[in-house]
Amino acid sequence: MITLLIPTALRAFTDRTSEVEVEGATVGAALEALAVQYPDIRQHLYDESGELRSFINIFVGESNIKHTGGLDTSLAPGASVMLVPAIAGGALGG
Repeated sequence: MITLLIPTALRAFTDRTSEVEVEGATVGAALEALAVQYPDIRQHLYDESGELRSFINIFVGESNIKHTGGLDTSLAPGASVMLVPAIAGGALGG
């Protein structure tokens, strides 16, 4: 099993669950399993063309998958995968 760590911003789509266990040999397969289990999360992970949204960062251990093969990054049994949506905002000035 793979453990997906769900950030607070996406927990509304996983029944408020912070961790979801899925099967998957790659990051893409694990995310697809998540989207099958929780269909409402799909639109927050993927754009209209089915590509992972650019503001979603995914880490396997301490490595961002953007540097390790993207969605084809292999996962060992027991791996933890962290979803991290980019956060923007704040106030200008002071």
